[in-house]
Amino acid sequence: MKKRKSETTSQLIVPSQEANEEGAVLRITPESAGWKYVGFEVYSLKKGQSLRQELGDIEACLVLLTGRADITTKAEKWLDIGQRMNVFEKIPPYSVYVSAHDEYTVEATTDLELAVCTAPGKGTYPSRLISPDEVGVEIRGAGNIERQIHNILPEQKKADSLLVVEVFTPEGNWSSYPPHKHDQQNLPHESYLEETYFHKVNPAHGFAIQRVYTDDRSLDETLIIKDGDAALVPKGYHPVSAPPGYEVYYLNVMAGPVRTWKFHNDPDHEWVMENKLALKKD
Repeated sequence: MKKRKSETTSQLIVPSQEANEEGAVLRITPESAGWKYVGFEVYSLKKGQSLRQELGDIEACLVLLTGRADITTKAEKWLDIGQRMNVFEKIPPYSVYVSAHDEYTVEATTDLELAVCTAPGKGTYPSRLISPDEVGVEIRGAGNIERQIHNILPEQKKADSLLVVEVFTPEGNWSSYPPHKHDQQNLPHESYLEETYFHKVNPAHGFAIQRVYTDDRSLDETLIIKDGDAALVPKGYHPVSAPPGYEVYYLNVMAGPVRTWKFHNDPDHEWVMENKLALKKD
């Protein structure tokens, strides 16, 4: 991948690059992130271009961000799936869950932007299509912390490790708010989950802001996010802001030792959600 010119010096931002021969524009591995569970890649494939991967001890969730494709595993084939040509159409995507020790081939039937989300897998569940009508859609929050959620692979759906969700934040709003964290294995109160955020901004020349910070401020960074950037959240709270005039999309991938999302809100800001919801009821 040829590097895109970037003004960031933060180790928590992984910018998209020019596509390599495989079509890869962004790649995060557990090794590059300095953690254990989450991997994330984005491919930009031209019509007719294909991608093939054999999975070892990892499972994958292939999210068709934009475009259409034929996707084949060892036992299944789904032809010409995909419906949205822009993530900001705000309709749920087609996705494919690929079990550990399986393999997949993706052939783009239109120009395609594909996210490949990975985490450790045991092969417990067979590979399957996740169609848009299986994706739970919800509006979370109220007022200027309201956002639209697409639950692609939530903990109620079968997988060994992966949790995958996408979020649309309207201009001027905040999401992942009140700030919350999931960096302690302290069940049933909090689970340890590594997380990546893959961002899109509309219009694309805009930006988003994401803060990543811990209670003791040993980590405290405010990130200027551009279209196509991924942010790493190894620990701490991680709210996102969409500036006026720009709506923000992100795809979240989470995984950890136990497949459950139990989070802890920043006590300084937890009251905001209750206040907003009360005003909405009024």
